[in-house]
Amino acid sequence: MPIRTSPQRHSDPQPQRRQRATRVVYEKHQEPRGISKPLSTETKRILIPIILGLAALLSGLSLFGAAGIVGEFINNFLSLIFGVTRFVVPILLIIWAVLIERDEQLERKSHHVIGFVLFLLSANGLAHVSIPLADMIDTGVQGYRGGIVGLIFAYPLLRFTGIYAAAPILIIFLLMSIMLIFNFTISGLANFMHAVCGRVWRWFADSVMYTRTTVATGEEPLPEISQHRLATADDAAENDVEEEEEVVAEPQAAGDPISGKQEPLPMPRKHSFKPLPAFDLLLANKSKATAGDIKSNGQTIVDTLKQFGIGSELAEVRTGPTVTQYAIHPNKGVKVARIMALSNDLALALAAHPIRIEAPIPGKPYVGIEVPNERVALVTLRELLEAEEFQRRSSNMHMALGKDVAGKVWFADITKMPHLLVAGSTGSGKTVCLNTLILSLLYQNTDETLKLIMVDPKRVELTMYNGLPHLLTPVITDMTRCINALKWTISEMERRYDLLSKVGSRDIASYNKRVPQEKLPFIVFVIDELADLMMQAGAEVEGGIVRLAQMSRAVGIHLIVATQRPSVDVITGIMKANIPARIAFSVASITDSRTILDSAGAEKLLGRGDMLLQTADMSKPKRIQGAFVSEDEMKKVVDYWKADSAPEYNPLVVEKQAHSSTVFGDKGEEHDPLFEEAKEVVLESGKASTSLLQRRLKLGYARAARIIDELEAAGIVGPGDGAKPREILALKSADDIIKNGNTEMLDAMDGETPVEGDEESNDE
Repeated sequence: MPIRTSPQRHSDPQPQRRQRATRVVYEKHQEPRGISKPLSTETKRILIPIILGLAALLSGLSLFGAAGIVGEFINNFLSLIFGVTRFVVPILLIIWAVLIERDEQLERKSHHVIGFVLFLLSANGLAHVSIPLADMIDTGVQGYRGGIVGLIFAYPLLRFTGIYAAAPILIIFLLMSIMLIFNFTISGLANFMHAVCGRVWRWFADSVMYTRTTVATGEEPLPEISQHRLATADDAAENDVEEEEEVVAEPQAAGDPISGKQEPLPMPRKHSFKPLPAFDLLLANKSKATAGDIKSNGQTIVDTLKQFGIGSELAEVRTGPTVTQYAIHPNKGVKVARIMALSNDLALALAAHPIRIEAPIPGKPYVGIEVPNERVALVTLRELLEAEEFQRRSSNMHMALGKDVAGKVWFADITKMPHLLVAGSTGSGKTVCLNTLILSLLYQNTDETLKLIMVDPKRVELTMYNGLPHLLTPVITDMTRCINALKWTISEMERRYDLLSKVGSRDIASYNKRVPQEKLPFIVFVIDELADLMMQAGAEVEGGIVRLAQMSRAVGIHLIVATQRPSVDVITGIMKANIPARIAFSVASITDSRTILDSAGAEKLLGRGDMLLQTADMSKPKRIQGAFVSEDEMKKVVDYWKADSAPEYNPLVVEKQAHSSTVFGDKGEEHDPLFEEAKEVVLESGKASTSLLQRRLKLGYARAARIIDELEAAGIVGPGDGAKPREILALKSADDIIKNGNTEMLDAMDGETPVEGDEESNDE
């Protein structure tokens, strides 16, 4: 019997545990819905401001006797408690409602409550300051001056300190309450007032200048007035625009070919100063991000890590326009690589994809887990340009990028980059980013301080900028013109270096200060699609870009290159080495991400402007939500500049530079010693290639390629066209061909086949 009953005794508890577990799971799924479920954060953000708004409306109407019996009771109550400051109560309720509605996480911020209480106490106390102590109690109880609240706060203060000390104390408390309510410092208040006064002054100065210009029919404004206007309109005060004179060049005979010396940029015409565009041309931001249930997501992350044996705690949460970053503080002894390997498990637990892990967060002992928001906020260019950081910029070459995961605005100074590579898959926001960068520069510079060269092989992205006075040439869509523009830019770079060396300046800023009458404008070369150019003429395009990237920073020439094909044959290693600043948008694979940034991460971006920024001074890429610019906004800004100014194109930019320096920097007639011998080899063989010169002349690749470029610059061979052989533009004379006995080549020149009798005619 014991042997039979023993299995039953040991097996009885297990079915009971299973039934109990099943019952618990069933009861968990049978939880009541609707009423017992706590209100979501979004619902609270809607309901609380509505309630406060209704209270403000009712209290405001009661002050004027427009709310019936209830309003009369509210008015008497507010009069007894707050006295004359009862008129401030509806305003405070409205401010409180707005602050709650703007609080995305709906956190209980004690400084708001303390600020409201301190404001009422100090305001009511100030209302009681001028009353003698003997009459203060009766006045307060009857609801006059500051009411009961003012009596409670002012009476002991006046009794122990006196009126001359109590008044300054109450004023200081009043200022402190305002700082607590709106969360800013005294310097922030001063900067705000300075910005407001500056805008009012600009508006007044613009109105006066416009009136003077329109009244004086046919007369130009005085130069002194124009310079004064310029100084007040430019916040940076570093690129103050002055009227420039044309650089006198040596006269050329009509019909002479283009000389080997690069001609200077045509100086802008003298005209009255035109103010920079107003921010009203851009759209204001009205959207807000929704992160979802932050507390629940944070607890889910901690619990998921705990299931895999990783102890941690939630340190902080930062909500950005696209993602919300949960900062996790792991326990001591936990390897960061273990957390990095759990990205897919966290995505499964949070039902969110993709999830990016930043380990560690720069400057903090936390691991950042970035979860996509339920609703993405739109970042507009206007809110970036109106930001305080942009108003305090140090130069007029700042470009607006967007906002990071904490909602902080980001800008980049192209003079410090000094060049930028933008890459990403189709539809990821690459072209919108280019337009944002261009408009940022147009909002800071006139056509006297900035010149643009734009290349658009797709013919549809940048053509909207045609007619812009900042352009040196119409938007380039042709391959040959693009190569000529690169060569012209290199020649302009060398010309500027000659100018800097003559006056002893190291960069364009010091040169413009030393020679104010001949200021050099910045030149930004924008290429929208690098892949198309590399497929057609890879060697020349790469050589030109690398040469500019290596040397053009000091003379104010900068590159912005974009591509939607992030492969190694487009973004070459030497190109990446000379362009350290890069922006990566969403890509298809980790290989593409490493091609752009030399690190992973871009494959987990969300698209639509979600980017990773990598510069030379960054240890890790920074995630930023790029600003959005609509086509209508671009058209308004371009039309503003085109309204009163016509572009002055320089035809030399896209013309063939007959004797200009090559992309490798050889000048004029200083050819390689084997130039003539290589010329003979090319003309005798009827074809030209680097490998041919390597075999015939026993040269290395670099020297052979340099000689091929010299032959092209001399007009002997045509430009490279991908895999096709170069065209032979110059042919040997018939005497040289006969001397060498190569009559077949002569027949090929005449388009005839050799027949009997030809030798006799040749001998003659």
